[in-house]
Amino acid sequence: MLELEGAIWFRSGSRDWGGKDRIALLAAIGEHGSITAAARAVGISYKAAWDAIDAMNNSAGEPLVVRAAGGKGGGGTHLTERGQQLIRTYRALEDEHRRFVAHLGRLGEAAADDLHLIRRFMIKTSARNKLFGHVASVHGGAVNDEVTLALPGGQKIVATITHESVETLELKQGAEAFALVKASSVLIGLPDPAARLSARNQLPGVVSRVVPGAVNAEVVLDLDGGGTVAAIITNGSVDELGLAPGVRALAIFKASSVILGVS
Repeated sequence: MLELEGAIWFRSGSRDWGGKDRIALLAAIGEHGSITAAARAVGISYKAAWDAIDAMNNSAGEPLVVRAAGGKGGGGTHLTERGQQLIRTYRALEDEHRRFVAHLGRLGEAAADDLHLIRRFMIKTSARNKLFGHVASVHGGAVNDEVTLALPGGQKIVATITHESVETLELKQGAEAFALVKASSVLIGLPDPAARLSARNQLPGVVSRVVPGAVNAEVVLDLDGGGTVAAIITNGSVDELGLAPGVRALAIFKASSVILGVS
C-alpha cells in the first residue's frame, strides 16, 4: 500500500502564519496559561516561543496571545478568541487532511506514480532543459567525478561535477536525479559519421520546431526515445544547417555544462 505523510501550513499572501509546530505552541499556551510552561511542553526555548508568538500576532494583524503583567515565568498568558478559533480551524483541517492522505494511500501504485510526477512539475529552475533519469554510473576522479544519467528513452547524459557534490546529492547507481542544461549551452549539429567532437553529450533527435528571433532562434529537438532539448543558436546557423521541422540533428553540449539535482 502507498504510504503518505503530509502537513498543513497556513499562508496568507506572502506571509506565513505557521504550521503544526506553531499551532501546538498556541494549544500549549491555552492549556498551561504560561509561556514558560508552553515552551517546555513543545520543546523550545522561552525566547523561541516569544519569537513565534510575535510572528503569529504580526501575521494575523491582531493578537492571538495576550500576556498579563509579570516577569519572566510570571503573570498570566492566554489565547484570544481569534487564537482559539485558529486552533479549532487547524484541527478541523488536519482531520480532513488525514482522511485525504488515507484515501490517496488506498489508491495504490498508480497514485504513487502520479504524485511523483506532480512533485517533478513543482521543481522550478531557470535552465530551459530539465531531463529526469537514473544514475547509470559514477566514476571518481582526482577533483571531479563523472556521472552518467540514463534517460527513460535509453539515451544517456554525462556530467562532470565535484566529488563533494556527488556525496551531498547521494548520487549512486540507480538513484533518481535530473540534469539541467541551459539552452545557450546547447549546440546543434547535423549527423555525420566522420565528425569528431570533444563534447561528451551528443543526443540525436528530430527538429520539432524553430522559433526565430531578432538575432537568435530557439531550436527544439525531439530526442530519440522521448524527451526534448532546446538550444539557442543564431538565425544564421539555422539557415546554414537547414534546420526545419523533421530534420534530423544532434543536441551537443559539454559534460561540464550539465548540472545535476535530486528532488
